[in-house]
Amino acid sequence: MSHINPGDTAFVLICAAFVAIMTPGLAFFYGGLVRRKNVITIMMQSFVSLGVVTLIWIVFGFSLAFGPDVHGIIGNLHLAFLNNVGQVPNPQYAPTVPFIAFFIFQLTVAALTPALITGAFADRVPFKSYIAFLSLWSILVYVPLAHWIWGGGFLQQWGVLDFGGGMVVHASAGFAALASVWVIGKRVFAPGEEERPSNIPLIAIGLGLLWFGWLGDNPANAMHANGIAAQACANTFIAGGLAMLVWMFTDWVRTGKAGMVGALTGVLAGLVAVTPAAGYVPTWAAACIALASGWICYIATHFRAARGWDDSLDVWGVHGIGGLLGSLLVGWFAYASVGGHNGMLAGNGHQFVLQCAGVGIAVGWAFGMSFVILKVVDMVASIQVSHQAQLAGLDQELHGETAYDLA
Repeated sequence: MSHINPGDTAFVLICAAFVAIMTPGLAFFYGGLVRRKNVITIMMQSFVSLGVVTLIWIVFGFSLAFGPDVHGIIGNLHLAFLNNVGQVPNPQYAPTVPFIAFFIFQLTVAALTPALITGAFADRVPFKSYIAFLSLWSILVYVPLAHWIWGGGFLQQWGVLDFGGGMVVHASAGFAALASVWVIGKRVFAPGEEERPSNIPLIAIGLGLLWFGWLGDNPANAMHANGIAAQACANTFIAGGLAMLVWMFTDWVRTGKAGMVGALTGVLAGLVAVTPAAGYVPTWAAACIALASGWICYIATHFRAARGWDDSLDVWGVHGIGGLLGSLLVGWFAYASVGGHNGMLAGNGHQFVLQCAGVGIAVGWAFGMSFVILKVVDMVASIQVSHQAQLAGLDQELHGETAYDLA
């Protein structure tokens, strides 16, 4: 019988607050990375997600993701407008926590996810077109994936594992980012204009808030203040720190300089890769995932650059490849003694096969649907601002504001 546990409830609500700060943290992180004439634009794209996704989630998004399952594909509208979402726990998702607490946690994650994509098409998308993309992507990509993997859908029924969002959040956002790069095209630079971060301290503040938020994001998926949550928290912090060292030293050897932007990007790669595994693997496995993600995501960003794909802030290389890698490594490193599931190293090769299938379906759906959504938006309202507007800067052109007063 379900009953409210005050400790679990407080834990989930605090973690939801941690995750809520991640979207402003992302705004700071991305805002520091872009050119100073586009800072307001990309920060606005993150913040507006908090409003748009909240509306979608209340009206029908949460119900379609976590409502009673319909043939493994989608939830029904039993929870639309938060009907039947109140103080009584839902035994399927969180039997000791009010259902409304589970709702608010899932809302904070849902709002963050599409904002991740904006780093790929920074500096070149009209605000109204972004709002359309954000809305359609949340409904047609995020909601189905959340149901398939977390809400009782067919991938969860198969046994695919994704503790904190390696597939639902990061791989989906990363491969949506790749689709956006191919549909939208490259940015425009004035002669002699360099692609340099506008504010490295702002990047550091943003990354700090993201890391802080991640320490609530991953543990909360246990939905109990218990040992699995503690293991997820430790794995998360360890992965971020070790991946930072891998990225930093790799870059140091390659360029002769230990850059701060690279080191902070390494933290992000480790956090992304450990997310799907955080509550399923022992500490030593989290360290292995961190080491692998530091190198592989570093290589992916340079592969992307060599191909000339204008993924402005390397969303595909960090989130797409990091989420994919971590999701696959769950199939290697999961141990029943930690989170109740065994992977390849514990004698269950079938789990790795399931992870491969889940990753393939998730990234294929995210990439394909994102491509279609972007094409449709482009037919209705142009998906790229004019070259003149890009040269002048989107902050003034779209929002009538500037991030820095240079007078």
